[in-house]
Amino acid sequence: METTAISKIGPKAGATATVQGWLYNKRSSGKIQFLIVRDGTGYLQCVVPRADVPPEVWGAAESAAQESSLRVTGTVREDKRAPGGYEMTATVVEILGDAKDYPISPKEHGVDFLMNLRHLWMRSSQQHAVLRVRSEMEQAIADFFYEREFVRIDSPILTGSSVEGTSTLFETDYFGDKAYLSQSGQLYLEPAAASFGKVYCFGPTFRAEKSKTRRHLTEFWMVEPEVAFLDFEGLCELAEDFIVYLVGRALERCGEHLKRLERDPKKLEIVTKPFPRITYRDGIKTLQGKGFPVNFGDDLGADEETALGAEFEKPLIVSRFPTAIKSFYMQPDPQDPEVVLGLDMLAPEGYGEIIGGSQRIHDLALLEKRLDEHKLPREAYEWYLDVRRYGTFPHAGFGMGLERVVTWICGIHHLREAIPYPRTLKRIYP
Repeated sequence: METTAISKIGPKAGATATVQGWLYNKRSSGKIQFLIVRDGTGYLQCVVPRADVPPEVWGAAESAAQESSLRVTGTVREDKRAPGGYEMTATVVEILGDAKDYPISPKEHGVDFLMNLRHLWMRSSQQHAVLRVRSEMEQAIADFFYEREFVRIDSPILTGSSVEGTSTLFETDYFGDKAYLSQSGQLYLEPAAASFGKVYCFGPTFRAEKSKTRRHLTEFWMVEPEVAFLDFEGLCELAEDFIVYLVGRALERCGEHLKRLERDPKKLEIVTKPFPRITYRDGIKTLQGKGFPVNFGDDLGADEETALGAEFEKPLIVSRFPTAIKSFYMQPDPQDPEVVLGLDMLAPEGYGEIIGGSQRIHDLALLEKRLDEHKLPREAYEWYLDVRRYGTFPHAGFGMGLERVVTWICGIHHLREAIPYPRTLKRIYP
């Protein structure tokens, strides 16, 4: 039997069609039943008039429980008031899989309850919309770099060395040796940049931070470009171009999903170049003026990021953080060695950091010195030092957390809704 995707139902107007999906919702006037069927591509209202269908069709529609799987056949017609702009007058309703006692009802439920049923909760309209936006952003990421002739390099998930030190890494036994779940693919991208010039990786990363904030997951997806002969100013430009592209793609292709999430598109439409920029030193002065007890050398937490971002409607680039609080591989500013040529991009509306990056140290002696200062095991990084020993070159890159960007674009509160199956400090089920 030929079936039609709900998203493609328009050309069937005036004709008979069959759809397959799940019963999202229904209501009845006694003489007419209205079934809202969803198939993953859209929603379709199927009208079942009691006077015009056999008793078994009426009975099937009446007995169908929320989230039962159905096959519905009928005549399609245009109706601007209906979800998706089309409606079907059903002649056949078949229940394929019953869903009696479906545990998630239209009433309010607590977060823990919904997270324990995440495998079912993602069927709800808002969760479905968020994950459709996420899927579009994943495709947009690949398109952005492909169009700019970047080569995708898949960095390993199991590593013998760390990017930020081992305090926030998940350790595992690797045939008698210590190995770690990767917190970044960056170190592996830098050698690849010497081979291909412009590279990126995109995949899951892991942080064993004991954080319970709405901005942290223990497993998340990160995209990381690395570019040979790119200076710090060029890196800032690349980060701006990337975010403008992603936001534009969301506005272009995810309008219905953003509408379902009640996201104000005007707050995204203003995300155009150039972005506002401040230095860390200026940021500290601003925060002090707002009453924050911060000084040069302090890291910026969520509250500080929110306060700085509140000054602007676009993402804010904060640059030149203190060398002492940043990673060992970041290039010190030749004009001010107390700070590095690094950037954090802060999303507006209180969403905080979405991108972090820097120009990398390409001088062998300086990188060796920084490894010693950070008390990192030299033998674990010999391969990384080889990039500086053999044809060293200036280069720069950044990392962007997918879930943070999806959370901001969708206007939702917590990262846990921006990933299909969230992993947090207290959650590894389902």
